[in-house]
Amino acid sequence: MKLTLRQQLTQFGHVLQSALFPALEEQLGELGEPAKRLIATLEMIPLARFIPSARGWIGRPSKDRLAIASAFVAKAVYGFGLTRQLLDALERDPQLRRICGWETAWQIPSEATFSRAFAEFAQMELGQFVHEALIRETQQDRVIGHIARDSTAIEARERFPNTASPAVPEEAAASATPAAPAPPAARRKPGPKKGSKQGKRGPHKRHKGGKKPTLPEGTRLHRQRSMSLPDMLKELPMDCSIGVKTSSKGYTQSWRGYKLHLDVADGQIPISAVLTAAKLHDSQVAIPLMTMTSQRVTNLYDLMDSAYDAGHIKAHSRQLGRVPIVDPVQHKGPNEPPETASPQLSWAEEERYKERTMVERVNARLKDEFGGRTVRVRGAAKVMAHLMFGVLALTVDQIRKLIE
Repeated sequence: MKLTLRQQLTQFGHVLQSALFPALEEQLGELGEPAKRLIATLEMIPLARFIPSARGWIGRPSKDRLAIASAFVAKAVYGFGLTRQLLDALERDPQLRRICGWETAWQIPSEATFSRAFAEFAQMELGQFVHEALIRETQQDRVIGHIARDSTAIEARERFPNTASPAVPEEAAASATPAAPAPPAARRKPGPKKGSKQGKRGPHKRHKGGKKPTLPEGTRLHRQRSMSLPDMLKELPMDCSIGVKTSSKGYTQSWRGYKLHLDVADGQIPISAVLTAAKLHDSQVAIPLMTMTSQRVTNLYDLMDSAYDAGHIKAHSRQLGRVPIVDPVQHKGPNEPPETASPQLSWAEEERYKERTMVERVNARLKDEFGGRTVRVRGAAKVMAHLMFGVLALTVDQIRKLIE
């Protein structure tokens, strides 16, 4: 008889508490809460499945990559900001050292070896593959009610190339005649008044006869609906850039670095993750994220804020068999008649939309507890590898809470 997800998790927790932890305490001593979390994380994630073995290779044998990968998971679980802090803890804490896979302190590789191994993990996308396997094994047979989608700012300490303005040849500049001044009427062209039907998004169009508005063509969202997932991800920019957003209180905030886009399921379990440049708008990652999530789990509702209020996003969500619930962008001005106002969510949709805050709590935990705020590596691949070790630890922590 096939066990359900809750039965499997209950059985796993029973084995941890009654068999594994007592056996390890006989050898390692009394286990603290961080040590138990690390052991449960290493036991649940299929880390060894994706790390190639170096046995039998010609030349100098490399250090044990599985132990180093386990140490990077411990770095996220224990909340170490620097690799140097992790190495110091491994040297002075025999319990942590033996959990990761080293018996004595002299077996621990140098910081340079850790750096080279981390570059290998980033290049092979180890964290992404392990997280996908974990989600498929634990969440694939579960019908998920809500998927909440949002992004969070990731600050990085790296430079990015400045966009240089096109140079004007000296001969052309010397021979150019000054342009005639525009007539006064052209310079003072009146724009839409505040509160009128015309705003930043253009005039409000009414569709007669009950016809639905046609979706725009030629945009990235339109192309994504007919592209494969690898092609969609390849098209997204991943360079370090400046990101700007408006906070919930109306203040403009900016940062240098990247954006981490997450799909989070009920129970605050991260399902999919995509890293992009900070300058990219959230709506450009919605279709790749929901496509990635649909390949891993089955869910009923897609919850998104007003940044994702686009026709192609809603249509693609319905095409995947889901119900999109998006906070609509408000087009109505103070003097606009009620019949031209933007559509509002129904009371049932508003109740379901309240579940969207779970993705904000996951973003906060990732930054505060699992290293999302202490990014000290450079390059999109390494930044994503650092974040995915934290996402792995957070995912296991949330899955364990389902059985508590």
